[in-house]
Amino acid sequence: MDLKSILDQAMVVTLEAADFIRSQAGKVTADDVITKSRNSLVSYVDKTAEEILVKGLGNIIPGAGFITEEETVTQQKSEYTWILDPLDGTTNFLQQIPVYSVSVGLVHDGRIVLGIVSDVERRETFYAWKGGGAWCNGERISVSGRTDVQDAVVATGFPYASRDVLPQLTAVFEYFLKNARGIRRLGSAAIDLAYVACGRFDVYYETTLNPWDIAGGIIILEEAGGIVTDFSGQGDMMDNGQVIAGPQKIHAAAAAHIRTIFGA
Repeated sequence: MDLKSILDQAMVVTLEAADFIRSQAGKVTADDVITKSRNSLVSYVDKTAEEILVKGLGNIIPGAGFITEEETVTQQKSEYTWILDPLDGTTNFLQQIPVYSVSVGLVHDGRIVLGIVSDVERRETFYAWKGGGAWCNGERISVSGRTDVQDAVVATGFPYASRDVLPQLTAVFEYFLKNARGIRRLGSAAIDLAYVACGRFDVYYETTLNPWDIAGGIIILEEAGGIVTDFSGQGDMMDNGQVIAGPQKIHAAAAAHIRTIFGA
């Protein structure tokens, strides 16, 4: 299939979902919010945005499978599978903190071939397709040229579902706190990856992620010249939920230190 053509059509659908989310900002009440689990919230906005995505993307590749956060459609893999997070950063959205996104990834025979991350409030859309480079609002993007951790701005997130890794993550956080230029926690893994891809962040690491959190951002970062691996340096991010991402030299230094702490 023509990936660029698929991407162009998927962009229209993604932006439709982003427009809907933006139209609902500040309108969701406490009665509209459901607690799926501790620190995991959902509202009609997440579900409706996902329905917009599923309907539109399903028309682009008939018979494609879907893996989605809100499970508004039967979850199944196929030759082509869309992996969707309709609202990455739901807590930010509900708190009216303007950092949340729509993330769309397309997998073909187990490999990510297309990704879109729409930063809803900044109206920035990051996108890439296999072999086509990485882009934001029509402009080519690339990872930063920094090579040393001491010059790096580091992004991360804090896992709530897996307390057993907190001692290791505390040690990693302390390392970057002492050795990097700064640390940021935005609350949207998809935006974190996109920001590394365009050089705003120099490295991003996190664990206990879901496939829909990162599927769209992974290929954007790779096509922007970055490296994305799990903590052991392998490409199993979608399976084990671990991510280290950045330019080659900073990635190598960060990954080496994280492996020492995690024993990966």
